[in-house]
This record gives sequence, C-alpha cells and structure tokens, in this order.
Amino acid sequence: MQERSSQRLGLAGALRHPDRQLVRALASVWRGQAESSRVLCLALSGLLLMAGPLAAFEAAGTIRSIDIEHGVLHIQANGHDHVAALAQDIRVLGTDGQPLADGLKTAELKPCAEVAITLERAGGGPVVRTLRLSRQAGGNGLRNSGQASLGLKPLNEMTAADRYKGEDGGLYGGGRNEPPPALLAAAKKQTEKIVPLDAEGHPSQGGQIGLVSISMSNATQEYALFKEIADHDPQKSLRVTIVDCAQGGQAMAEWVEPNAQAWAEADRRLAQARVSAQQVQVVWVKLANRGPRGDLTEHGRKLQQDTLAVLHNAKVRFPNLRIAYLGSRIYGGYAGSPLNPEPYAYEGAFAVRWLIQDQLKGDPGLSNDEARGQTKAPLLLWGPYFWANGTTPRQSDGLVWERKDLGPDGTHPSGSGRQKVAEILLKFFKEDALASQWFMKTAD
Repeated sequence: MQERSSQRLGLAGALRHPDRQLVRALASVWRGQAESSRVLCLALSGLLLMAGPLAAFEAAGTIRSIDIEHGVLHIQANGHDHVAALAQDIRVLGTDGQPLADGLKTAELKPCAEVAITLERAGGGPVVRTLRLSRQAGGNGLRNSGQASLGLKPLNEMTAADRYKGEDGGLYGGGRNEPPPALLAAAKKQTEKIVPLDAEGHPSQGGQIGLVSISMSNATQEYALFKEIADHDPQKSLRVTIVDCAQGGQAMAEWVEPNAQAWAEADRRLAQARVSAQQVQVVWVKLANRGPRGDLTEHGRKLQQDTLAVLHNAKVRFPNLRIAYLGSRIYGGYAGSPLNPEPYAYEGAFAVRWLIQDQLKGDPGLSNDEARGQTKAPLLLWGPYFWANGTTPRQSDGLVWERKDLGPDGTHPSGSGRQKVAEILLKFFKEDALASQWFMKTAD
C-alpha cells in the first residue's frame, strides 16, 4: 500500500507538471507488474496524445468490482486491470443517461458490466466523477453496438428527395454537396484575405497563417497525425502553421464558456507554437458532445447551440479568423459506450448543416459581412465529411470504417482510423479549390 500511495502521489505531481514527468510516472506505475491492478490515469483511449493538463477525460471498460466502503473502482480496460478513486458525489447513470436511484448499489453494476466513466482532476489526482452503465453482463448491448453497417445513407449521398427525420440530403441541403453561389462568392472573398500575418496581425511575407483545430479527443488524435504528415509534405506552404488545439474530454459543450479551461489550454498551445491570436485565420471544428441524449431535435439542436457559442468565442479570441471548416464524426456503430454512439455520430452532420444554412439566411448571430456591421462568426463551410456506413463503401470515394479502424472502446479511432482521417484532411486542404490557395506552397 505504501508503494502504491507513492505512485499515486507521483502521478498527481505529473498532472501538475505534464509531458516528461507524466510519461516517467506512468512508466514507473506500469513497471509494477507484481501488483494485481494498476492505477487508472491518462493511458486510456489514446490520451497520451494530449500535451497539456486535462480538465476531464473519458474511458470505457468492464467492472471487476466496486468497493463502496473505500470508494474504489476496479475496472478492466484495454486488456488491463486498473484502480480508480470514486468521487463522494459521483453521478451514477443508467444506459439512458438518467440517474440510478440506488447509485453505486444498483444491482446492474456487477462484475462484467460495461461502463463509461468520466474522470476529472481533483485534489491529489484524477477521480471518477460519472459512472454510466453501458451494457449489463450477458445483455445484448447498446443499440447499434458492434454493427458493421446501419442501413443509413451518408449525407453526401442523399438526394433532395431523400428524407431522414424530415431532413433532405446533401451537405448543403437540397441534394447539393458544393456551396451554393452566394456562399461560394462570400468564401472567395474571405479566402483572398487569408495571407501571412505578423504577430500583430499585419500582412507580412515572413508571417504566418494559423490553422487551428477545436474539438475533443477524437479530433486531437486525428489532427495531431494530420499535422505530422502535412508538415512533412513538400507541397504545403511554409507560411501555414498547423496547431492542434483540440483536447481530450473537451467536446463542444466544454468550449462554450469564454473562460473555459479548453480555451486556456488552446492559448498555451498557440504560445508554444509561437502563433499569436492575430495570426489564426482558419479553424477546423469537429462537432460532437459527450453522452448525447434524445432525438435529433433535442441533441442536434443542443450541439448546434453549443457550437454557435464556440464560434462566437473563436471570433472574439481570433480577430482575423476568416473561415471555419466544420465537420462531424466518423462511423460510431462499433461503440461500446454511450460516449457518442450511433445514431448520434451520424446525426451530428445535421447540426453542421443547420449552422451553415442559418448563416446563409442572414442569422444576425452568425453575421460575417464586415460591410454591414460587426462580424460575430467566421464564414462557415463544410470541411471533409468523414461518415460512411461502416463496411459499406461510400459511392464517391469507397471510404469504409472497419472494426480495426476503431480503438477498444469502438468510439476513438485506432491507428488506421487516425491515418484515414489525417489523409482525408490533407487531401482536402491540398485539393479544395479555395483552401489550396493559401495551404499550398504555390501560395508562397
């Protein structure tokens, strides 16, 4: 026990001073193979890709036991046993996301029950704040869990006549996958203004074009790899600086408050990359919320409103922000937890489209016309659309999502899944008629 306590303290210290200390602390714990369990920390769900301190993160696993008296959860995740402290005010939820009346004494919370947990940093280290039942032992699982296809059409394959819960097809609606004329004209104007800027935001041949990501764990895993391969691409402009500001546990709702921890971490990463707020001109925003509930009109509208607030914050923080490329999630049919399964992963695309359509309709909350007054948001465009119907090849490009493309929890991408998204992102910025004007070296 004394050895384990010291390891916990080491991890707590590493959380206050991340990066190298964190890696050393994790390694010291994992070398203790004689212990029957390991301390649950930042290893789950690929969270070592995070570079800075975390406010919250999620993991999925199978209950080994719950020691209510001592406030300890024994859980198996990623093929290993872990131990995590339980918060005194822990929220215990059922598969529907509603509180369970018996809390930790709920009969379903037995060995082999699958759960999703949310951990936050408090006091000496991470503690479990929320425990949500994903699947009972012997049960048949979440809806759509483990399904290789769902029988849904990708939004970019739906026509104007197709309907999904009253919504027609096409990324931009009406069966269209390209920006309508008015939006295209506005996009051309904004693209012309994207030029290298110095730290004060003035045009400079030696300046930078900041290209930043805003989103959650999936996005940071994907965008970090995109940055790696893009920075080694000889065709990319030397003036474009890619900064991954997406963070584990920080979905759209966690970016809503202007002073949220997610924004503070984004500031830290920009400073580390030597990119000023005035140099950020393009953002990629991947829309998703944690544990969505209800039908499209409920969770979709909440996602829309949360993202609207995020876009407002981004425009205030980055005064020269011109364009926000929006996107939705990859296939979620393999998900083994309620973090963001289907159909929520599929339906998130409609929130993207609603925002773009509202801006086209002149919504004052999305004003982007500098000639008519204050601009409250960047111009909104679709970035790459990643959803495909599992193993059913997408007609336009043959994209599929196999089980191997997702990690153990079925929600976060595996190495091959991250590679797919990263390559699609790079292809988009290199080949899109507008984005390529500033992304490619020819722009230099």
